[in-house]
Amino acid sequence: MTTPQHSPLGQATVYLDQYDAALLFPIARAAKRVELGIQGALPFLGADMWSAFELSWLNLRGKPQVALARFTVPCESPNIIESKSFKLYLNSFNNTRFVDADAVKARLRADLSEAVWRDLQKDVVLSAVAPAPGAGAKAPPSIGVTLLLPELFDREPIYELDGLSLDRLDIECSHTTPAPELLRVVPGEAPVSEVLVSNLLKSNCPVTGQPDWASVQISYSGAPIDQERLLQYLVSFRNHNEFHEQCVERIFMDLWTRCKPTRLAVYARYTRRGGLDINPFRTSYAQALPANTRMARQ
Repeated sequence: MTTPQHSPLGQATVYLDQYDAALLFPIARAAKRVELGIQGALPFLGADMWSAFELSWLNLRGKPQVALARFTVPCESPNIIESKSFKLYLNSFNNTRFVDADAVKARLRADLSEAVWRDLQKDVVLSAVAPAPGAGAKAPPSIGVTLLLPELFDREPIYELDGLSLDRLDIECSHTTPAPELLRVVPGEAPVSEVLVSNLLKSNCPVTGQPDWASVQISYSGAPIDQERLLQYLVSFRNHNEFHEQCVERIFMDLWTRCKPTRLAVYARYTRRGGLDINPFRTSYAQALPANTRMARQ
């Protein structure tokens, strides 16, 4: 089973320190997307950008090596990876010997790609990327993997999200579960292109109930969105139980369907848990992914 309730979340765990790819636990994206009204071709592009701060292995002489790692998982993949299983998987490298960092990188890419693209043909959400009749089977793409070795650690910047802060607004907040009915545009105003940010996004793990904290950036073009109501909407996730990737897709779809912008991008950077942070990005149009640069809270 690949439902959240069957994952390692909330269960007693034995930490393995010898490499084991079977520790990775994929969870299908399809059910939550159907809940959001997404079937067939995806209405967005983007990726889930992960950062790992606790990666270590042994060289062939048994000496520990360390690195930071970044992973880019396309949103077209049928699965997300449950984060505790990801942590357990990375811990399994701790006493495993590799020839060099390139061998570690190759192993990470192969294992993670297999997990996120597992059961590709069974996922109706990916019908838009299935091979055309007669085209033959097409190997799914691999995920992006970057390792940052210690000699480059001091080049790591801290960067806050650009945009006009919604948190400046003095609002009354009375909703603690998602309230898309709050969203509206300002009637009679000329179209705008603007970038809005907030540090007040919070949701909860759907299995353990533990809090997930995030900052969010919303870039759009179209009729101006009522900023006070948008901030109330973001705050309404405060007691909501859903994975990071699912929350961002919910925000995107609520804005897309209720405010009808001509262009929209939603980017959230979640604080680290277990040495991992997850930073989903969804956009209605083709553009480069944001730089996966940590914020002060991460």
